[in-house]
Amino acid sequence: MEQLMRNAFLFLSKNKALTKLAKRYGLRFGAGRFVAGETIGLATEAIKDLNKKGLVVTIDYLGEFVDNEREANQMADESIEAIRAIGREGLNSQLSLKMTSMGLDISENLVMNNMRRILNAAKENGVFVTIDMEDYTRCEKTIEIFKLLREEYDNVGTVIQAYLYRTEKDIDDLNRYKPNLRLVKGAYKEPETVAFPNKADVDENFKKIIKTHMLNGNYTAVASHDEAIIEYTKNLAKEYNIPRTQFEFQMLYGIRPERQLELAKEGYTMRVYVPYGNDWYGYFMRRLAERPANVAFVLKGIFKK
Repeated sequence: MEQLMRNAFLFLSKNKALTKLAKRYGLRFGAGRFVAGETIGLATEAIKDLNKKGLVVTIDYLGEFVDNEREANQMADESIEAIRAIGREGLNSQLSLKMTSMGLDISENLVMNNMRRILNAAKENGVFVTIDMEDYTRCEKTIEIFKLLREEYDNVGTVIQAYLYRTEKDIDDLNRYKPNLRLVKGAYKEPETVAFPNKADVDENFKKIIKTHMLNGNYTAVASHDEAIIEYTKNLAKEYNIPRTQFEFQMLYGIRPERQLELAKEGYTMRVYVPYGNDWYGYFMRRLAERPANVAFVLKGIFKK
């Protein structure tokens, strides 16, 4: 049943008609738990609150299915405005973004132009930028663009997904760039021809790439709500005397907030992924796909008086 629900929500996450409908009716049906609001102003207030609690942040202006140059440029403009807000307000926050929102499906020149605009603004404001990873069909393009940008900028990183067979090779290939990587399990529905179908195999590969990347001496963001993965990372750092300044934990806004505070109090860098914007539907569906408990929360919110 859990796998059926996961597949259903991942299928719905790609529905363009429902995405447009969600934009029209705003953050309802429990999405407000996982999305900080529709504007940079609301997101800024959420970041301030998290910073006061000892948590650091990465902010993401949500956007999917960008299929024209005008909209891609607007998405880049919004990212630049978020960067300036971080600098202006003195927030402890980075920026995350998706290549498709920058025009990946339109042209490489468009993506590169938008990314250079963003990274230049980020450098001026002391902000680090992470390129999110999307589905498998866009993985190779995203990595190639990251490599090109990494040769020009030192304030850019990307994401590697443990559920893909190619991941171990990607970690080795990227090592020469000394990259700052966010390591995740992966949240898209992929065929068995490219991704591990079994959770146990994904978990083992996740541990393997965490160990490889950390022992390579590169900065590692372990993005997981899985307690076994968190404990594995802690024990690995102790065993190999890896300083806490070389890695951090990351979790999503609205998921396991108590554990986030505990990790921060234990002295670990705990970064919260804070999305905002009105294009929240696809992101929200993937969060529901990840954990059945999220569905229960939403249903409770809908019928609550």
